[in-house]
Amino acid sequence: MNSPRWMTHVMWAAAIYNLTWGAWVVLRPLDLFKWTGAALPLYPSIWQCVGMIVGVYGIGYAIAASDPVRHWPITFVGLLGKIFGPIGFVWMLLTTTQGEPGSLPLSWGWTIVFNDLIWWIPFAAVLNQAAKISADPRETDVISVAAANARSVDQRGRSISDLSQGQSLLIVFLRHSGCTFCREALQDLKQQRATIEATGVKIAIVHMSDEADGAAMMSGYGLEDVSRISDPTCSLYRAYELQRGTTSQLLGPSVWWRGFVAAIVNRHGLGPLGGDGFQMPGAFLVRDGQLIRSYRHQTAADRPDYCELAKN
Repeated sequence: MNSPRWMTHVMWAAAIYNLTWGAWVVLRPLDLFKWTGAALPLYPSIWQCVGMIVGVYGIGYAIAASDPVRHWPITFVGLLGKIFGPIGFVWMLLTTTQGEPGSLPLSWGWTIVFNDLIWWIPFAAVLNQAAKISADPRETDVISVAAANARSVDQRGRSISDLSQGQSLLIVFLRHSGCTFCREALQDLKQQRATIEATGVKIAIVHMSDEADGAAMMSGYGLEDVSRISDPTCSLYRAYELQRGTTSQLLGPSVWWRGFVAAIVNRHGLGPLGGDGFQMPGAFLVRDGQLIRSYRHQTAADRPDYCELAKN
């Protein structure tokens, strides 16, 4: 899998930093103690071992830089170390008195800043991007809407082109099946279905699960007879220009709040990931294979009015 160049740059920067810092500690183990005013270690060789471990991490980061997506576990282990290090330092400050054996001066905290804290965001960004790339089930080629409509068929073998021939078709694209907003959307469709169909508009639901799982999901909301289209490779999503979400679109404060309301207060709950967890949803009104109206979610928590969208 191809990794963005910035991911490689982050891992090379971490590799160079760790190798440099590790070599410095191995070759001059007392420098840091003298600069920070910490008591000199009784056994400097133990501190040199710490330098050696940090340097070995640098070799690991250099390996990860060759393919950050494939070697994400190295970055993950590195991030864990950079999280536990500050936790240990804070614990030491809370449980020891400055100057007593085993304590370190506050000035030692600068090592925590440069060895750990400044790497949290870059490492987290690398892991987030690696997860998005690894979880992407989409086909490489993007086909046209017309081609996608012709080849995408429902459980009865009818294509979107056929379903929209001579009538309007409301196509609702869901997120992954475990998403609470996906479940909320199905509940909304169940409640609004009669109003939508009374205007002569039919409904089709696109999901990323296989046909069996899709059928089970729809039947839970009384929508088993509605046209459903399984699109595990997300080719139809891409044809309709539905992108994968950014961190703010998927995990922003408003998304968390709406997720709490949907999952807990309104009891839609959550489930296991069933499809691409980064895929954004949307809804479209189509007639004779042509796009009439579009709704592309700006965040995963957006809640469209399907009745309004389905108006001819």
